[in-house]
Amino acid sequence: MIVDEQNAIPDVQNWDDERNLVIQKVGIRRIKYPFKLLSQEGSISTIGEWSLAVTLPENKKGTHMSRFVNLLQTHKDHTFTLSEFKTLCSEMTDLLEADRGFIETQFTFFVQKEAPISKVVSLMEYAVKWGVSYEKSKNSYGLSVEILIPVMSLCPCSKEISDYGAHNQRSHITVTLCGDLCEKWESVIAIVEGQSSSPLWGLLKRSDEKFVTEHSYDNPKFVEDLIRDVARALKSMQGNGRFDIQVENFESIHNHSAFAQMSINAGDL
Repeated sequence: MIVDEQNAIPDVQNWDDERNLVIQKVGIRRIKYPFKLLSQEGSISTIGEWSLAVTLPENKKGTHMSRFVNLLQTHKDHTFTLSEFKTLCSEMTDLLEADRGFIETQFTFFVQKEAPISKVVSLMEYAVKWGVSYEKSKNSYGLSVEILIPVMSLCPCSKEISDYGAHNQRSHITVTLCGDLCEKWESVIAIVEGQSSSPLWGLLKRSDEKFVTEHSYDNPKFVEDLIRDVARALKSMQGNGRFDIQVENFESIHNHSAFAQMSINAGDL
């Protein structure tokens, strides 16, 4: 016997709700799914940790959670640009019959780097997050890209007061781009690393380690120096939008971190 499941099984999500309350965001998060993105080096396969959500009208009991997963499954082999990532969000709002949609995916992005002296090649990893929102009634998008760049910082005060040596630590510099600037997100990595006491590499030989030690000693920076130098360097990225910058130094001689943060409109740089 053939059963018409569409008619036999109630669609509870589509029931009316009488509480008259709009839910601004409802969806799924912390779901890992593969996808492809188009970088400066070509198509890259990666795994994203996704958050997908829509608004829910006041008269609907629930949204269709399975449709979020189906969207990821349908596009897992597609190679995304940022423009196509925006289109994915508008497609989701149609699929979920919603006016507003929100998508974020965080993934690991690898850059092949050459050591400064030995020239040995290795991969360096960076945490990247793409975010997009879409409002159907206004046909408007919001776009952001966040990149976390790990670097090395050396304390100017420690260098100044010590007869030899100075304490140093790993630092995380997180840059969030909004607006047109998002399209240039890959170039942020080299710009930020150039403002640190020293960049990091996945693989170093002894000659490279000597270079990193001496280079960082010649470029001491407080957390305040790092964030100001990064902000000033980012002015080379022409475009409309906003930068949000956060710097955290994982202090090697304290059991706490030092941090700084700054938000700037691109035209103010």
